[in-house]
Parts: sequence; C-alpha cells; structure tokens
Amino acid sequence: MRTGYFYIPAMCMLSTVVSVDAQETDSLKVVRLEGVTVNASYAGSIVRASALPVEVAEERFLTKHFTGNLVQSLQHLPGIRSMDIGSGFSKPVVRGMGFNRISVAENGIKQEGQQWGADHGLEIDAFDAERIVVRKGPSSLLYGSDAMGGVIEIMRLPPPQDDQFFGETVWLAKSVNDALAGSLMLGMKKDRWYGKMRYSEQHFGDCRIPADTVVYLTQRLPVYGRRLKNTAGLERDASVYAENRAGGRISRYSLSNVYQKTGFFPGAHGIPDISRLQDDGSSRNIELPYSTVNHLKVATRQQYTSGNGTVYSLDAGYQNNRREERSRFHTHYAGQTPPQKDADRELAFNLNTFSASSRIRFDGMPGRTDHTAGWDTQYQQNRIDGYAFLLPAFRRFTAGVFWLASCRPSETFSISGGIRYDFGWINISSYTDPYLAAYLVERGYPADQTETYRWRSYPVDRRFGDFSGSLGIVWEPSDGHLFKANVGRSFRLPGANELASNGVHHGTFRHEQGDPSLASEHGWMLDVSYSLALPGLSLALSPYAGLFDNYIYLRPSGEWSVLPHAGQIYRYVGADAILAGAEVTLDLDFMRYFHYRFMGEYVYTYNQNEHVPLAFSPPASFRNVLSAKWRMFDLSAEWEHVAAQHRVARNEVRTPGAHLYHAALSARLPFAEIILSLRNLTNISYFNHLSFYRKMEIPEPGRNIQLMIKTPFFKSYHK
Repeated sequence: MRTGYFYIPAMCMLSTVVSVDAQETDSLKVVRLEGVTVNASYAGSIVRASALPVEVAEERFLTKHFTGNLVQSLQHLPGIRSMDIGSGFSKPVVRGMGFNRISVAENGIKQEGQQWGADHGLEIDAFDAERIVVRKGPSSLLYGSDAMGGVIEIMRLPPPQDDQFFGETVWLAKSVNDALAGSLMLGMKKDRWYGKMRYSEQHFGDCRIPADTVVYLTQRLPVYGRRLKNTAGLERDASVYAENRAGGRISRYSLSNVYQKTGFFPGAHGIPDISRLQDDGSSRNIELPYSTVNHLKVATRQQYTSGNGTVYSLDAGYQNNRREERSRFHTHYAGQTPPQKDADRELAFNLNTFSASSRIRFDGMPGRTDHTAGWDTQYQQNRIDGYAFLLPAFRRFTAGVFWLASCRPSETFSISGGIRYDFGWINISSYTDPYLAAYLVERGYPADQTETYRWRSYPVDRRFGDFSGSLGIVWEPSDGHLFKANVGRSFRLPGANELASNGVHHGTFRHEQGDPSLASEHGWMLDVSYSLALPGLSLALSPYAGLFDNYIYLRPSGEWSVLPHAGQIYRYVGADAILAGAEVTLDLDFMRYFHYRFMGEYVYTYNQNEHVPLAFSPPASFRNVLSAKWRMFDLSAEWEHVAAQHRVARNEVRTPGAHLYHAALSARLPFAEIILSLRNLTNISYFNHLSFYRKMEIPEPGRNIQLMIKTPFFKSYHK
C-alpha cells in the first residue's frame, strides 16, 4: 500500500521530464488545432444523423470536468445523473433509468459486470476515455434489450495523419478524500499501424462528510472526525490498443484490466456496533469489510469497406468480471462455526461473458437511402462462492437480429427506422443456506418456517422473445433550426437478480427478493427535440414521455426481514408505469469574453398500479454556469440547485433539496494544462436521492478542492 502512494507522483514526475524534453516548440498548438477541427465536425454530424437526442462529450469537455470518475464528469450533460458509491465510484442514470436499462459500450463491446447492484460502479478507466456519445431514449435496435433507456458509447479518437510518437501524463489530487492519482499514456503512429498503452492508478482515503452522526437500522452512529471510517480505496488500470489500416480494411484490438478495492463503512455492514467505528489512527488503510473487483476485457473489430461503399464489420469480445466482498463471519452469525476455507469471504461472483456481433451497411439509392442489417449474440456464466447468499449461479444466452434504414428525400429532411427481434434464455441454479437455517433454529423459529427460508433459491429455466422497433424524423427547416422526433417500442429481458435474488445486499443496506415468474418489460417512448443555433446563442429543448407495462422495479415492502441485519425487504415487482420529463439547455456568449449556460432537467414517474411514483426517481435540478475566457485562462462559477424529492414510493425516504456552489480556474500553458476546481464551496450537508448511502442518512462528500495537471507531448517522424 505505502509503495503505491509514492509510485504515482514519482511516475508522473519522471514522465513529465521526458515529455518536456521530447516535445517540439509548436507541437501542442498542432494537437489543439487538429482536435478542435475534428471534434466540431464529428459532434455536428452525429447529432444530425440520429432521430434520438444525442449528447457528445469531446476530449475538451472530458478534461474540463474530469474528476477521476467518468460518470461524475458526464452528469454535466443534460439528462445524465450520477448514482454515487461513496467518493470513489459511480454508475450512470439516464432520464431516471439505470442498471440493466442503460448499456455502456467500449470499443464496440457492451460492458458486462454485476451492473445490477447499486454499489457496483462503472469499471472503466476514466483517464482512458477520449470521446463519449450518449444516446438518450430507446436504443434497443443496435444494442439489445439492455439499452431500452439509452446507451453510453465510449469511443476512440481517430489516429493522427502524420507518423509520430505521442503521449500524456495526468496528475490528480482531491482534498475530500486525500486522493492521489496519476496516469501515463504512450502511443505511436507509424505507416499503417497506430497503437497506445496506458497505466493509471488512484489511491484515496476515508471520505470527509459534513456530519457527525448517521443512522442505520434505527441506531444513530457516530462519525469520528467527520470521516467515514474504512471508505478508503484504490484503483489500478492498464490497457493496450492497436489499430491497423490497409486499403479498405481496418483491424482494431484492445485489452484492458481494471482492479478496484474499496472498504465498506463498518457501521453499515453487519451488527451496528459503535466500537467498530472508533478511529484507528489511519485514514488510508482498508480493513474488513471491503470489496474487490477485477474486470478483464479483450475485444477486436474487423471492418472492411468494399469498392461500392458497402461496409462489413465483425466485433468479438471476452470479459471476466470477478467481485468479492469480505467480512468477518461472526459479524453476521455470532456464535456459529465459521467456514473452514476462506472464512472471511462473504460472497463472490465470477462472471464470464462471450459476445459477438456482425453488421453490413449498404446504400439503396446512393445519397438517398442506406440500410444496416446485423445480428449479435452473448453467452454468460456466473459462478458464486462465499458463506452469504444474494444471487445464485446462472447461465444466460441472448441473441438478436435487426434491420435499420434511413431515407433522405431532401437535404433538410430524413426519415429513419428499424425493427429487431431478440431471444433470451436463462438457467438459474437452486441454492440452500445452512448458515441461515442454523441461525433461525437458534432463535426458535418453527421447523417448517426454517425449512422454507433454508431454500434461498429454486431452479429457474425461462425463455423470452419479443420485437422492438422505432421510427423517427430529422428536419432542418432553415439554418440554425433543427427538429427531431422519434417513437420507439422496446422491451427488456428480466435480469438474474430480478428473477432469483434473495438475500442481504449490504452495499445497499436492504434485503432484496426476486420473482421467478416476472415477464419481460415493454415500453413505448416518444422523444421530441428542438434546437436553435445562432451566433452567440444556442437553445435545446427535449421533452419525452413513455408508457411501460410490467416495468420492473424494487418495491419497498414495509416488511422486516428475518435475515440477520437485513432491515426492510425490497421485492422486484412489475407494474404499469409512466415516465416523462424534459431537458433544456441555453448557451449565451456576451461581451466577447463571457459565456453563460443554463441546464435544467425534470423526470416524472408514476406507478399506475399503486398510484404512487416509482422508487429511486431523480429529483429536478438545474445548473447556472458563468465563465470567462481570456487568453490562456478560463474562470467559471456555478450555482447548482437540486430540488427536494417528495414524490417517492411507499416506504421510501424523502430527500430535501440543496443549493450548491462550485468554481474552477484553468490555464492552458505551453507545456501543460492546469485545472483547479472547488466543489461544494460552502461545505453544506446534502443528500443525493440516488446514492446508495442515502438510506443511512449519510450526506454527500463535503468541500472538495481538486487539482489536475495534464501534460501532452509528441514528436513527429519526418520521411
């Protein structure tokens, strides 16, 4: 552990010295000019090509809002929210949808892990994201049933045209959890070959919060020194990417590995015991209980363009995702004999995923119509271990075929649509829990009730299949005006957790129960958007509305679980639901140096069966950002308002609103870019309604001062 702390600054200092020595006088200027030209054309073309609302986060945007956490950077886009997991990791929520309703694709392969858990973050190196496209709304046609709410595409920038050696170093430090992070990237472009490699590492300590106590299972627990004990963690990421271009063929290869280790706040794991919360004298050590994640991903894309413009592509990938949670056995089952092997391994998931897809794109009438047809398939196998139980072992297979088409009757009007059929099969193993049975016998439960609870999972063998489709238009009646509308039908196969989970999910402080009889989700979604772009002024408005049947969600039951230290039971149920909302963005340039941005969003949910909102619905929010640019400097001030969330499901906690103030200063120097940002300037105590810590009345992190230094470099090869 200690070695890692000193390795980061040492690595960055060494690489910075190398970079300053290697770069030429005008190298940084060339890189920036190329980036601006490419980014503007790409963002404009991708927005006009889709009938769905699309947000494009370019390299400059990602640098400006970088926090070491990819999802927190994306929440500066309208409609994107961050479901935070302490101060280290997060997962995305798009228009109120998250988990298995949002797909994340990197290098053409869908990211697969235990994304159904609220305490499972997005296992992708934030330093390695170069361009991100967020498609809001039903995207099942291209990405299958898990994209009914949208998709986040993490993409590579095109290689430079000239042969060169290039790279960058990034340093990052944060005060709220004493984080230290560094990343080194090296790459080369030579003739047909282009490749890069990156290593990143982050270490952070116990998170500071503006509160002295929290509440868990009705017990008030102290927070000594206003630090959440044992919430420290680390992340180590490595990746290699290679690309070969020859004629009409492009071959891409990628290999990445993400390792994360994070402590659990002891007051929320097992018996609430004040003695376990005493200050141990170190804010960086990671003690039991804690979790580890290792995500290995290998992917390739083979693409060929024929002489008539037809494009053939094949994507294939393999992922191995291992997650373990470790805790003292007696924390849960006092007095019982612990397992003889790995007594501290509470639970473990080992998920293997094999995926492949193929597409062909061709023109019908050149310049007027084009078609895309394809198929994709995926096989998953999950194995389990440990003394606790949440989700049994399972095997899952999905496959889909689709056809998309677009027609452009004129230069200002286009129509697009498509249809897709998906088939899915899932086989879930049965499971018994001897530790729970012994626990219930000791507490005098009747034999028949003990036998019922001993069977935590019965075998499940289900098959699903259904159609999805969409039809949309893009109309540009005159310069600066863009109107888009899309109606889509999507469906989603229920996940293994929704069918068969039955146990304490300590990461979210609840007992979760699945239902093996759940059917697929179905939904119709209407998206409309209008944008205006004039010199110095731009406006975007995107209302949407959706009607779903059998919308699967976790329903707080109000019942107390018999499992040790489980609290309330949350059950997966299906309901007819309405989901609607809108996003608005206004940008205004004035007085030459100043820029103002307003961004607001609102999500409305309604459970038609129970006549209440859906659980975990994000509150309304808006941001006001005033910035000034002068030469190489950029200064910004932000006022963020998060409304109170009183529209909650039964037995769900309401969340008060908050006003937050932030500021940032950046300087683009000849040899580096430096960004200093301050978040939550007033250090107020507020809650994120989507946070998995919300149930314990744990507020969001307090005031945070962040410093990032980014140093790019390159050297051209002259023939």
